[in-house]
Amino acid sequence: MEPVVSSQARMPSSPVSIPRHVVQQRFRPPKANVPQTSAERSRVLQAVRHYLAEYNPVPPLPMEQLKEHADRVVGLLQCAPIYRDYIGVLLNNEMWRETLASVPFDRRLLLLPKCLRVEEKCPAPFDEFGLLCKQCGLCSIQDLQNEAEKLGYAVLVAEGSAIVMSLISTGKIDAIVGVSCLSVLERAFPYMEAAAIPGVAIPLLQDDCINTTVDLDWVWDYIHLSSDDRTRRLDLGALREEVDFWFSPVSLDVILGNAEGDTERIARQWLMRAGKRWRPFLAVAAFQALRADAGEPLPDDLKKIAVAVECFHKASLIHDDIEDNDATRYGEKTLHEEHGVPVALNVGDLLIGEGYRLIGSCKATAEQKAQMLLAAAQGQRQLCRGQGAELCWTRRPAPLTSLQVLDIFRQKTAPAFEVALRLGALYAGVEQHEGVSATLKTYSEALGIAYQIRDDLSDLGSQGESNDILGLRPSLVLAAAYEKAQDAPKALLESVWRRALPAGVTGGQIEALCLELQADHRARTLLETYKEEAIRSLRDLENPNLKGLLRRIIGRIFNDTEIKGWCKEFEPKNAATAVPAAG
Repeated sequence: MEPVVSSQARMPSSPVSIPRHVVQQRFRPPKANVPQTSAERSRVLQAVRHYLAEYNPVPPLPMEQLKEHADRVVGLLQCAPIYRDYIGVLLNNEMWRETLASVPFDRRLLLLPKCLRVEEKCPAPFDEFGLLCKQCGLCSIQDLQNEAEKLGYAVLVAEGSAIVMSLISTGKIDAIVGVSCLSVLERAFPYMEAAAIPGVAIPLLQDDCINTTVDLDWVWDYIHLSSDDRTRRLDLGALREEVDFWFSPVSLDVILGNAEGDTERIARQWLMRAGKRWRPFLAVAAFQALRADAGEPLPDDLKKIAVAVECFHKASLIHDDIEDNDATRYGEKTLHEEHGVPVALNVGDLLIGEGYRLIGSCKATAEQKAQMLLAAAQGQRQLCRGQGAELCWTRRPAPLTSLQVLDIFRQKTAPAFEVALRLGALYAGVEQHEGVSATLKTYSEALGIAYQIRDDLSDLGSQGESNDILGLRPSLVLAAAYEKAQDAPKALLESVWRRALPAGVTGGQIEALCLELQADHRARTLLETYKEEAIRSLRDLENPNLKGLLRRIIGRIFNDTEIKGWCKEFEPKNAATAVPAAG
C-alpha cells in the first residue's frame, strides 16, 4: 500500500470543544509520566479522540508537531505536563488507527521487547534478529507471538531501530504494532516518521527494564484490529451510558408500562438501584455485532431484551441476599432488610415473571422467542443449581478446594453472562446465533469465573461489600489459603470452613492470615488465567464483528491495571518535572 503523506501541519485556530464532564474530572497527583488509574486513562483517550475529531491532523506528523498537539491536549485537560509523552503516544495511535485497520495482517510487524521475559528463567537464546522464543510459557511473549503469527504477522522480539528499518526497506512491512517503554518509542519515532509507516505503540506498565509487563488487552486490541470488524469504531462507553439510561424511571415506564401497586413500584426501584449493568450491556453488544443492518438505530424491542436480562439478575440478587442473610447491597439495605423477607421474595418472583413477559412480548419471530425463552430458562436452572450447591454446603460445611469453589462460580455467575449474550445474538437472528453458540458458551464460562474472582478480591478488607471470608462463605481466597497453610494455621482455616470460628478470633484476623499466605496472589493469577481463556475462546470465531467486540469487552470489564512508572532512568526526570495536577 502507498504510505500516507503528511500535509502541511497547522495548529487549531480556535479552541477544541472537549465535553465539560471530561475536563472537570480531577487527576490524582502524578507519580509517573502516565495517569495512575483506568478512569484517568480513559478520560485522556476520550479527550484525544475529541481533539482529533475536531482538528483532524494528517499523519505522519514530525515529533515536534506531535508534541505541540500533545501540549494542547494537556492544556485542555488541565493535567500535569508530565503526561505529555503519554498523550503524544495516544494521539499518534489514534491518527493511525484506521490506516492500521486497513493493512492486511500479513503486511504488519509486531515488535515486542525482550524485557517481557522472565530474565532469570528464560531459556531462549538470541540471534542477530532478537530473542528466539522457546515457548516455555513463563511470560506473555509466547501467546502474543503465536496469535500474531497465526494471523500472518511478522514478529520480532527485539529492540533497535536498525532491525526495524531493515525490515521496512524490504517493502514487505506496511504497519507496525510496537510494545516498548516511552524512551525507546521516542527514539524509534523518527525512523517510522521518515518511512511514513503506520505505527501504534503500547507502553510497558512497569518502572523497570527486566521482567516487565504490558496491558495485554490493549495489545490484543491492536493485534486484531481489522477493517472487517464493523464494530471497531463503536463507542462502548457511550453504548453503556445509553443502556444505563434505559433504567431511569421514565424509560422503565415506557418499556414495562406504568407500575400498578406497591409490589411493582418496589420492583422498579430495585431495578433502578446501582449496578454495573454489564449483563444488559452484553446483550446489546452481541446484537450490535451480529445484526444485519449495522449503523441503524437500536430497535425499541432490544430495550425489552436488555431489561429482561437485568430483571433476571436483580431477582437472583434479592434471593441470594435472603439466603445469605446479607444486610447491605450497593451500600444500602438489602430488599428483605428494608421490606421484610415475604415482600422481597415476592418482588424477586415478580422480576423473574417480568423478564419472561418482556421476551414474550417483543416483536421477534416465534422461533426467536421460543429459543430466547429456552435460553433464559436454562440459564436460571443452572444458576439455581450453583446456588443450591453452596446452600447444601452450608448444611454440612467442610473445606473446599480451589477447583470446587471455581465450579460454584461456574454455575452461579457464568449463566447470567451466557443468557445475556445468547438473547442478544438470538434477537439478531437464529442463524446468526447458531454460528456462534459454542463460542458464547465457552467465553461466558471463562468471563463469569473471572468476574467472580475479581469480586472476591475487591471484597477483601473492611471496605468490601459482601466479603465471603468474613461471611464464612465459600471463597477462592480462603480455599487457596487453606491449600497452602500448614499446622496451626491450617487447623484454624479448617475451623473457618466448618463455620466454627474459635472464640476471640475475628474475621479480620482470618483475612490477614489469608493475605500472609499470599492467597490473594493465587487468586489474581487465576483471574488472569480465566481472562486469557475468555480471549482464547474467540480464536476460531469467524465473525470479525463479534470477535473484536467480545475481546474489547474483556478489556472494558477488567481494565483496572495500575501503571506504576516507566524505566528507572526516567525516575529522576519525573521527579524533577512533576507539578501538582490542576483542577
